[in-house]
Amino acid sequence: MLDALSIALPLVLAAVLIASAVAKVRTPDDLSGWAELGIPRMLRREWLRRAHPWAEGALGASLALLGGWLGLLAAIVAVALMAVYTVLVVLVLRRSSNASCACFGTRKRVTGVTVARNGWLTALALGSAAVIWATPVLGGALAAGIPQFAWLIAIAIGAVTTAFILWPDAGDDDVDGATGGPVVGTAEDDLDYVRTRTPAVPVTLADGTTSNLRALSQSRPVLLLAVSSLCGSCEAVMERRETYRKLIPQVDVRLLLTEPETSYWTERDEPQSLHDEADYVGESLGYRGTPSAVLLGVDGMLAGGPVTGDRAVDRFVDEIYESLHGARPLRDDALA
Repeated sequence: MLDALSIALPLVLAAVLIASAVAKVRTPDDLSGWAELGIPRMLRREWLRRAHPWAEGALGASLALLGGWLGLLAAIVAVALMAVYTVLVVLVLRRSSNASCACFGTRKRVTGVTVARNGWLTALALGSAAVIWATPVLGGALAAGIPQFAWLIAIAIGAVTTAFILWPDAGDDDVDGATGGPVVGTAEDDLDYVRTRTPAVPVTLADGTTSNLRALSQSRPVLLLAVSSLCGSCEAVMERRETYRKLIPQVDVRLLLTEPETSYWTERDEPQSLHDEADYVGESLGYRGTPSAVLLGVDGMLAGGPVTGDRAVDRFVDEIYESLHGARPLRDDALA
């Protein structure tokens, strides 16, 4: 039994780590995602983000190819990594029911299933650390030979692990894409878009004065662009903000930052940027990351959104233009 476990446990855990690494390379997260997970600011470095999936892959390969004391060292690292992942998702779930993570590449909502999955993976890592010493130092579980009994155990453990990873959480969304078709709230689409009251959430303007979202949109509609200087995909929205302003001059396009007024993304000219370091606006409007956009109507009601993702923001601006002019904009002309 010990021989079978010393082969099955490290191989299943290695497969999980390698699959996670490949997914992260194919669909990389950004530093705003790390911030949302609660990773300490000192660790939120671009080089660490880029190295993360490769380190995961190397750890997975080590678990499959190393045994004895070398395999034990790799397994201990895996235990620490899985324990940290578990603590992070537990804490982020306590903070917000709309939290998400890109644990396996695609950003998914953090739920109780996520916590159970990470707890299971931590148990796998602990089990691997307890038995991996029995395999050859060089070659590890793969060099030990895989008897039929070990295959059966590996298949059983792998089936449970796969079920946890692929479990279809209710209401789960791909947060990187659009949050459904963005609809601008007009009389024609009231059946599709249910308008709600604009929350009177206080925000600080770039000049240090305080206002709230409902007051800011009393005279002109406001398109909020929630962005972060730590978010890679926000760069594209930042680069196109002046294009949006030229495209829909009837609307105040304002940046919404969870950063102080001293941020280098602060806009001091009108329309000034808005600053909400506690992220009360995001919690009130229900979007789950950056870049996001939402349209505030002059009647004190939300007029569209929120949508999340740089491409979704582009499409949302096109929807606003269409509601004003009856046709989609010519993007090439708009970008000129």
